[in-house]
Amino acid sequence: MLTQDMKRVIEEHRLGFVATAASDGTPNVSPKGTFAVLDDRTIAFGEIRSPGTIRNLRANPRIEVNFVDVFVRKGYRFAGMATVVERGEARFEILLPSLRSALAHRIRAVVVIAVTKALPLTSPVYDHGKTEPELRRAWTTRFRMLQPRERFEE
Repeated sequence: MLTQDMKRVIEEHRLGFVATAASDGTPNVSPKGTFAVLDDRTIAFGEIRSPGTIRNLRANPRIEVNFVDVFVRKGYRFAGMATVVERGEARFEILLPSLRSALAHRIRAVVVIAVTKALPLTSPVYDHGKTEPELRRAWTTRFRMLQPRERFEE
């Protein structure tokens, strides 16, 4: 199910925006920066500071995750079912090294997602003939302009 390009985007960008629903149906979107691909149908992230996400997944394991390369305005959305593996469970110690996170010591649970649907995300700007190199140049320029400039005093 996961193509090589899908895996590449997850591995390169690692920041996925996770959507869950609270027990009353309220949507919740939360960024997670510890994503990894486990196999052709499974991705996972480490839970560090997300009690709402974990609470939502315990009540309703349905989940969606979006990954976007902001410079080319393309990415993927993955839907599936999540399983929360807590620190202390035997499977946790097996999963933890897969996340390759400098924050591994702070990970309290690993959320394993069995992907059931994977779809591309593409900006409508491509409908007008824009190319990836054009967008990459434009957005790289924009992000450079957003960076604070250091002031030096003599």
